[in-house]
Amino acid sequence: MSRRVVRQSKFRHVFGQPVKADQMYEDIRVSKVTWDSSFCAVNPKFVAIIVESGGGGAFMVLPLAKTGRVDKNHPLVTGHTAPVLDIDWCPHNDNVIASASEDTTVMVWQIPDYVPVRNITEPVVTLEGHSKRVGIISWHPTARNVLLSAGCDNLVILWNVGTGEMLLVLEDMHTDLIYNVGWNRNGSLLVTTCKDKKVRVIDPRKQQVVAEKTKPHDGARPIRAIFMADGKIFTTGFSKMSERQLGLWD
Repeated sequence: MSRRVVRQSKFRHVFGQPVKADQMYEDIRVSKVTWDSSFCAVNPKFVAIIVESGGGGAFMVLPLAKTGRVDKNHPLVTGHTAPVLDIDWCPHNDNVIASASEDTTVMVWQIPDYVPVRNITEPVVTLEGHSKRVGIISWHPTARNVLLSAGCDNLVILWNVGTGEMLLVLEDMHTDLIYNVGWNRNGSLLVTTCKDKKVRVIDPRKQQVVAEKTKPHDGARPIRAIFMADGKIFTTGFSKMSERQLGLWD
């Protein structure tokens, strides 16, 4: 006779209070693409949300100052020929956002302060260099016009957005799908996690892996890592029993 054991949750009796209708956005058709992404990005002016769209990929930009029900015909940012997988606001200009897509391209967009009357369809620049879908983008924290992209071709590319040219390509460093990429505070190092269960610290200028940790978490589910302000690395993952784990590494 077997007995089923149910793992107790610390949050099973915790209930949240929903905000009022005039303090949230309603009627947004968030993308249903199966990709490990937050599907949104926010800065001091706008919130951008990847949405369902026929005939290609799109995302919606909404001003933070205006909440409530979103018109079903609200203009979108369109231009990709396949679903958008990631978006990231430029830290140096609140009106500039980048998008990455299954169509293997990265696009950079200029968002006006006013709400446009029609879809935004022309990017400032289109970056082409990946051979498979691009699922990760991240602006350099201190250098202007420098954007990072990582694709399912296991490449990490740094771009000069001003010229549309590749600054460098980090190849032969990842043997499998890249789960996430993060900069340290001054942009001198990268931390990456990969399906091969390794966390790597990379010096992009030297194009070298300067530190590596195998299996920081034993579970099969994806691992994520970020740099802390003091230079330590914070990771999230799972145990073999699918229990959530957190890690802090020197």
